[in-house]
Formats: sequence, structure tokens, C-alpha cells
Amino acid sequence: MSYIEVNNLKKDFIVKKKHEKGKLLREKEIVNALKGVSFSVEKGELVGYIGPNGAGKSTTVKVLSGILTPDSGEVTVGGIVPWKERKRHVKNIGVVFGQRSQLWWDVPIVDSYSLLRDIYRITKGDYEDRLKELAGALQLEPLMRTPLRLLSLGQRMRAELCGSLLHRPELLFLDEPTIGLDAVSKLALREFLKWENNEYGTTIMLTTHDMEDIEALCSRVMVLGHGKKLFDGKLQDLLERYDTVRNVNIKYDGEISDLRLPEGTSFRRTEDGIELSYDPSKLSTSKLLGLLQEAGNISELTLQPENTDHMIAAMYKELDL
Repeated sequence: MSYIEVNNLKKDFIVKKKHEKGKLLREKEIVNALKGVSFSVEKGELVGYIGPNGAGKSTTVKVLSGILTPDSGEVTVGGIVPWKERKRHVKNIGVVFGQRSQLWWDVPIVDSYSLLRDIYRITKGDYEDRLKELAGALQLEPLMRTPLRLLSLGQRMRAELCGSLLHRPELLFLDEPTIGLDAVSKLALREFLKWENNEYGTTIMLTTHDMEDIEALCSRVMVLGHGKKLFDGKLQDLLERYDTVRNVNIKYDGEISDLRLPEGTSFRRTEDGIELSYDPSKLSTSKLLGLLQEAGNISELTLQPENTDHMIAAMYKELDL
């Protein structure tokens, strides 16, 4: 049996419709958040779980962490049914939500860690060893006496990660962990997650809209849409099939001569350069760079894939959803 087993998971919510003028009561409707989702995750895997807003990602995580009870389906995590044995289950999991905190706002973060030690009943020796290890890996030593409210967003996220891993969980859920972080903080966070996964075999499920997070961390990715699993496999297979657009921003020093770009490549001139989009399967990046260099002296160039939402839209179109 796999470490995480999910079989035909279903969850509906009853929500009130927007109030209509002239009606005293708001009508209700049923939203099918999960429509029979099934998957398994092996111990030690680092899996990306992606999809647009409203796809059912957070609902899945809440079921797996024991916060929600599904309407039907079977779920086990390490042999435990999460919502039936919550106290036993929470000892084995850590959860980090990008917009929520498990640490206390107005007290030094080390005091929050001390409270978490008592909550999880960690022995003094293990707590001190683990805190020293995590503080070093996450560069938190100078911040231990600082209240959470005085930390930057990047520092706060590192502090949250430390708190979620103090009790050495077997499974870590990360929901948008790099949202709002600067490039340096993102790189540091990714490096730490790879270290934690390699060093302790911690199973990690990552939900995010940031494709750079997925590419840096996950060899396997699951895609959810309209409450259904649309894809489950290697990241490279997903990219080859659906990641068909690259966006390029180029800035030039001096004048720009006429661009000779192939048909199907869309571009527009900006104040100091060009913005363009192209399909890498039809135009190689090396050939494109050669054409761009012919137009003038390039001072700055950035190349990015389309975001997750565009890939999901391509899936919907193909699957006629």
C-alpha cells in the first residue's frame, strides 16, 4: 500500500448565490468541489498538485490533513483515516499555508516554537537538536527573539516552515509557499525543501500557481480541474504536451531595425524594446535569439513560460470541459 491512498474522493459544498434584488432569501446551490478523485503517493515523493482557483486543490489538502470529512470515497495517510483519527494523524503531518500563520503574531518566534514543542510533546533534547538544525538551514538564528509581525514576508515563511517541521512530520503540505516572495527568498526556500526531502525522506505535496516552483522541485505533477484529475505523470510530459507558449521581453541599446520573425510569432514594440510570444515546438529558442540579435544590441532579455492557468485552459479545450 502507498503512503497516501485516495480512492474516488467526493466533496460537495452548499453555497448561497449572490443576492438578487427583490428577493428576500438568497438561493442556494451545490458546488461539486471534488468529483471522484483518485491517486496514490509513495513515501518520500515530492509531488506538485496544481490547477486553477476553484479546482479543488485546497479541498483535497483539507481532507488529507483531517480538517474536512469527505462525502464519500476512501482516504488513508500512513494507514490512518485522517478525519477519524485526527490527534494521531496530526503528529505525522506539517502544513504551511502561504496566507495563514500557525505562529503567534506578537511574540518572539522562539516562544512560538516553545509552545509548539509542548503541543506536540517533543522531548527537550530532540526539540533543541531539531530547532538548531532548522534554524541553521533556514538562516533563522538572528531572528529568534523577533516577533513574527516584524519579519519580512520571506523571513516569515522560513519561520513558518521551521514551526511546521519541528516535530519531524512524515508528510508536509505546502499551499502557495512562495506567494509574494522575492527571487532570492524563493531560491532559498526551494533549496531548503529539496534538502529536507533528501535528508529525511519527508513526503511533500506542493500546491502552487508558480511553474518555477514546480520545475525546481517536482518530477511528478498532478493537475486538477473542475474537481477532476486531468493529468498525473512526469512534469516533462506535461510541459511537452501543453506548455506551448514562451513569452520574451527584450530591451535594446539604441535603435532597433526591422524584425524578421516567422509567421505565428506575435510581438509588439515597447518604449525601449519588444514583447513577443512564440511556440517553441515551431521556432527554436536559439533561432529566435539569432533573429533578435540581428535587430540591434540587446541589453536585457527575459524568457518565461506561460503560467499554470494557461496550461489548464489548454487542457480544458482538449478535453472539452
